[in-house]
Amino acid sequence: MPQRHLITSALPYINGIKHLGNLIGSMLPADVYARYLRQRGQEVLFICGTDEHGTPAELAAAAAGLDVATFCAQQHRVQAELCARFSLSFDHFGRSSAPQNHALTQHFAALLAQHGFTEARSTRQLYSRVDGSFLPDRYVVGTCPHCGSDSARGDQCEACTRVLDAVDLLAPRSAISGSTELEVRETRHLFLLQSKLAEQVRAWLDTRVGWNQLTLSIARKWLEEGLQDRCITRDLSWGIPVNQPGFEGKVFYVWFDAPIGYLAATREWSDKDPTHRDWKAWWAAPEDVAYTQFMAKDNVPFHTISFPATVLGSGEGWKLPDVIKGFSWLTYEGGKFSTSARRGIFMDVALELLPADYWRYYLLANAPESQDFDFSWDHFAQTVNKDLVGVIGNLVNRTATFASSRFEGRVPASGTPGELEARLYATVEESLRELERQLSALELRKATQALRTLWAAGNVYLDAAAPWRAIKTDPALAGTALRTVLNLIRLAAVVSRPFIPETSGRIAEALGCSDEELSWPGADVRRELERLPGGRPLRVPPLLFRPLEADVVAQWRARFGGTGAVTRSKS
Repeated sequence: MPQRHLITSALPYINGIKHLGNLIGSMLPADVYARYLRQRGQEVLFICGTDEHGTPAELAAAAAGLDVATFCAQQHRVQAELCARFSLSFDHFGRSSAPQNHALTQHFAALLAQHGFTEARSTRQLYSRVDGSFLPDRYVVGTCPHCGSDSARGDQCEACTRVLDAVDLLAPRSAISGSTELEVRETRHLFLLQSKLAEQVRAWLDTRVGWNQLTLSIARKWLEEGLQDRCITRDLSWGIPVNQPGFEGKVFYVWFDAPIGYLAATREWSDKDPTHRDWKAWWAAPEDVAYTQFMAKDNVPFHTISFPATVLGSGEGWKLPDVIKGFSWLTYEGGKFSTSARRGIFMDVALELLPADYWRYYLLANAPESQDFDFSWDHFAQTVNKDLVGVIGNLVNRTATFASSRFEGRVPASGTPGELEARLYATVEESLRELERQLSALELRKATQALRTLWAAGNVYLDAAAPWRAIKTDPALAGTALRTVLNLIRLAAVVSRPFIPETSGRIAEALGCSDEELSWPGADVRRELERLPGGRPLRVPPLLFRPLEADVVAQWRARFGGTGAVTRSKS
């Protein structure tokens, strides 16, 4: 395993607070992996940031009554704060509008032009007489010519993930005014000649191993259909200016500059402390760096095809991802999340209802890795009540309470492990090794299942050992059982940290754990279950999780529109 790991999460759009689908589609899985590797002693650089260019930013700013620069700065602060409250452990959360991204984007464009991989072309573009301007792709909505979705954007159909040109839409209309009085006019733009880079992209893709089927199938489909040259400039005022003669007043396409933003955000991080940080050491394709990207399936084409084409075409040898982990979509109560209608659960509101760990655990336990997964309030409540309240919460509460009442709030020092403990060691070792395998393989659902199995082993053991009965006749035997389960709780706190970090910290604090005692467990499971010294004082923490009552859940369902009013387009 390389000693350094570069991890990036897809950059969230600036046009509004992100919903739970955005969270599980990239940022949360990336955080789990980053936390896990850090606990294993690996050096990790975890980069993310806001994607601030393009029409979503302009439209959202107009709706908010703000100029776009002010709106983006405001929303960056909001998103950064929410990410921190969800315990997302970014090393840096940058901005695609930062000067570093301006410089790097223009640098890449100049290299591509120098190597003959860009070309100026006259293009047909929709012009709105009502709005008095050309309409870049995201200013146009209409019916997808491939799947029939009536809410396709001019650059991509979210329903079938096909990349589009706005002029291909059926029944197009302006996203600004809603006008259908559109006409096709000519304008000049720069094109990235992906057709000339197709074989380089294919050769690079053929070397990738360990990618999930979702990611590979999307990338292979694009290659098989033949790469089309892609327009990389737009008639907009907000964005990175095109620094080539004849293109004054135009900016680079958001999907051209946004992936370059990973490098730029790393440069932002470096510029904060340039004497100790070398951003190029992470991106100059060193053999000791493993680069892993996380994203939802609608972002996969640009990261497996277009961005690699940009990097390969530059000829500078920048680091490309070793693994791209793609995710399907999280849907909401039979329909889609809706940012505009505020339908579904968004990150700000989620934290008003419950602490972050409730959401983190549920989303990871049901991560949409191989297919879309539908969030429902009933299933959410069942999972919380069964796993968080009934398994780990119950284990910690009853163990700490018994230690407080019968062992003066200390770890028992007497007693010798026997056959029952030996069986527990075997169960815990199997669960721990499975957890490590699945985390290393980026299989979040299976990893969460392994974690729950480890939690459950504590309750099974505690029921079998029954220290509340043993203490009446054999206090030493009761002490053995209690000491063993307290050590298991310590171990559970350690391996739960990537998943529910705030709860893990509360458990560790109640057990009085040192930093050394919170390192990732070693190969000797018996030693791990004997780490807490006898006589150490403990305290009973407040309830880790509270059960979700049916009436409260019903109120939330009604409040957030989970009635199927908005349904998914058929593909």
